[in-house]
Amino acid sequence: MDRYARQTVFSHIGKEGQEKLLKSKVAIIGMGALGTVAANNLCRAGIGFIRMADRDYVELTNLQRQSLYNEDDVKQGLPKAIAAYNHLSKVNSGITLEPIIADVNPSNIEDIISDVDIVLDATDNFEIRFLINEACDKHKIPWIYCGALGSVGTTMNILPKDNGPCLRCCMNESENSSDQSCSTFGVLNMTTTTLASIQTAEAIKILLGSDSVRKGILAIDIWRSSFNSINLTKNPNCPVCVHKKYDLLSKTIGSYTTSICGSNSVQIVPAQSKQIDFQVMAERLRKSGSVQFSPYALRFSDARYEITLFQDGRAIIKNAIDGNNAKSIYTEYIGF
Repeated sequence: MDRYARQTVFSHIGKEGQEKLLKSKVAIIGMGALGTVAANNLCRAGIGFIRMADRDYVELTNLQRQSLYNEDDVKQGLPKAIAAYNHLSKVNSGITLEPIIADVNPSNIEDIISDVDIVLDATDNFEIRFLINEACDKHKIPWIYCGALGSVGTTMNILPKDNGPCLRCCMNESENSSDQSCSTFGVLNMTTTTLASIQTAEAIKILLGSDSVRKGILAIDIWRSSFNSINLTKNPNCPVCVHKKYDLLSKTIGSYTTSICGSNSVQIVPAQSKQIDFQVMAERLRKSGSVQFSPYALRFSDARYEITLFQDGRAIIKNAIDGNNAKSIYTEYIGF
């Protein structure tokens, strides 16, 4: 326990609280600006098991705010979950870290969250947040929404067992669709660091059963030095936490595409998971361009596109115009 001496002496944690944290399990969905800070905080705080799920790989533009990564990770083209694991495993060998390279969707989210004590949202879009909301409500798992853009951000604790409001109680899917992203609007690393630190403090309070857990939604603007907490009430007609309608969770998944925030890239996920033999694929693709691969991903580039292919058949295509164009490129180079 010497490692946590400065934490156990804190009266709200103590030795008993630290032992509880060491037995706790957390899932972090998204290992970008918010997720790297959250994972680092919880790893050093002694959370016994941390599952880190992310679909993307490390790029140079990430280094401005994604605090676990460095230029070597960029050069190697490492998946973010693996790079995070590599760095954090050198920080705390006394806990379990589980990296998951995957696009979190209705087909896998329950496997990712069903055995943990709390889920941290560190994603960059509301579609996945509403999916997290449904999955956590179904399994009665607390989760913490967190989002940041520019100098502003919000975070909210959702506690299904306490019968409090969920994300859908106060936000509708249509109201939270926006063209703004970190690539077009910008984001300060101080914003994401502050929000993720608040989020992880709340996570520890929830895991310890503290009576100081915040009940409302917190909105901050670090440029204007404003912090505002807004009380929320449960919507008696909420389709999720009241009527238990899990529309997103029950959605049938075919092949689909999504834009990757800040990277001029489109992700394509095939309808059925594959098992790609990188050696065979590399030999085929070398006729058309340059190829590099690791145990985690294969990267192909020619004069037009850069394709990062993962072992399950998922790919991220840089310079694709839109989803349809990404599918055409995928068919041409990889094949469905």
